Amino acid sequence: MTAANISPISLTSNAGVTAHSLFVCKTCASVWQDGKRIGESGGQKLLQQIQELAQNWDLRDEFPIEEVECMSACNRSCVVAFAGQGKLTYLFGDLPVDGCAEAVLECASKYYNRPDGVLPWSERPEPLKKGILARIPSL
Repeated sequence: MTAANISPISLTSNAGVTAHSLFVCKTCASVWQDGKRIGESGGQKLLQQIQELAQNWDLRDEFPIEEVECMSACNRSCVVAFAGQGKLTYLFGDLPVDGCAEAVLECASKYYNRPDGVLPWSERPEPLKKGILARIPSL
């Protein structure tokens, strides 16, 4: 197959909706001993809570949840990020392991519905108001 025969990957669905991802660090809030992780990390717990709630989330098919080994914000764990083609990318940290999964999905829904991805502070759920680590411009 030559380069001319390779079609680019489409980042939009058939309906023209922009592709999105919710990244969740599964290494966050780990306990380490002798260079090895002990037990289940806080990030894994948060990821499981988000995945469980997302089973009934109306955007579960349009906004996939992706586990990430590390997002290099270890001193600000737990960490999640929202990304969408042509939108700002948001990185949130300092999230509690328990009690914020619903807020993450609520904020992801707001992000999804904004063409530019802008998430005004006043419209974010409480756990995501204080923990903003980065707002990265789109490509």
